[in-house]
Amino acid sequence: MSRPAISAQRHVLRALSQWPKDTLRPEIQFQDILRKRFEKSSGLSEQEQLRQANALYSLIDNRYKRKYPITGSLLRPKSQPTYFTDLVQELEAAPNRSYLERVWLRLKGVVRLQ
Repeated sequence: MSRPAISAQRHVLRALSQWPKDTLRPEIQFQDILRKRFEKSSGLSEQEQLRQANALYSLIDNRYKRKYPITGSLLRPKSQPTYFTDLVQELEAAPNRSYLERVWLRLKGVVRLQ
């Protein structure tokens, strides 16, 4: 493997090491899957590997979130204004739930009393 290709692969691996851990599914990490993919695809050119490393860095830095901010009207649809705030609260609380709490919420979702 040539010297620049090693450099490009180092950029990719460094970007993957900075990727945040998934707390909802700790046994399956996105960066591990991508790392295996990049190890298998050693036939990529240096330019292509650098392009993909740049894409990973842009996602890690939230470049597109800052470039295209979401306005309030998209975050609060008229049909259910608290949907996205409820979703974020649910995703933050999910990793810390016990087994019984998960079963209770599943049963509560199956049987809706209104």
